Amino acid sequence: MTLVLQPEAWRLCIVTAAGGPFGRSHESVAAAAIEGGARSIQFRDKGARTEALFSEARRVRDMCRAAGAIFIVNDDVELALAVDADGAHVGQDDMPALYARRRLGPARILGVSARTPTEAEAAAEAGADYLGIGPVFEARGSKPDAAAPIGLAGLRAVVTAVNLPCIAIGGINSENAAEVMRAGAFGVAVISAVAAARDMTAATARLHTAICAASGK
Repeated sequence: MTLVLQPEAWRLCIVTAAGGPFGRSHESVAAAAIEGGARSIQFRDKGARTEALFSEARRVRDMCRAAGAIFIVNDDVELALAVDADGAHVGQDDMPALYARRRLGPARILGVSARTPTEAEAAAEAGADYLGIGPVFEARGSKPDAAAPIGLAGLRAVVTAVNLPCIAIGGINSENAAEVMRAGAFGVAVISAVAAARDMTAATARLHTAICAASGK
C-alpha cells in the first residue's frame, strides 16, 4: 500500500482548513504545503457537500497526484470515494473504523483518530493503516471542539500500545515538533501552524526541517 511504499510522506501531514484569519482556500493551503515540502495532504471541511466542495476536493487531489503527494479526506468516507482519494481519516465520532474499512476496501488508506491505548488497539483491530494521536498540546483556534490535550506522556502510551504509524496532532509547530518526534511519533499533522501562518510555504518548510532533523533524515 501507499503507506508502506512511501513512509517519508507521512513525516509531515498538512490538514487544509478553508477560511481562517487570512481567508485561505483548501487549494492555497495545499499548494503552499506541497511547495514547502509536505507530501501528505488531508482535506478537512465540515461544511455541507456541494458541487463547489466536490470540485475543490478534486482539484486538491489532482494537485497532490501531480506532486506525488498522498491525498486523504478527513471525516467523510463517501466524499473520499466520490473524488477517488487515496484514503480517508475518521474520528471517534465519525463512521466507525470497521465500516470505514469496509467502504474503502483494502486498497485505500484508512486513518483513525485515537486518544488512548484502548482506542488505538480497537482502531488497529478494525483495520486502520495509521493513527492520528492527540491533541498532544492545546489546539488553538483550528478545532474549537478539541478534547483536552494528552501531552507527550499520553502520546508515548499510545505509541507503545500498537504496531502502527502514529501521527501526532494538536498544537504542534516548528518549535515543539522535535520533542513530539522524540516521544515516538512517526510523523506530525498540523492545521493552524500552516493554514494560519502569513507565509504558509515558509511555515511548512520550517516544520519539515525540524521533523527531518529529529528523525535523522
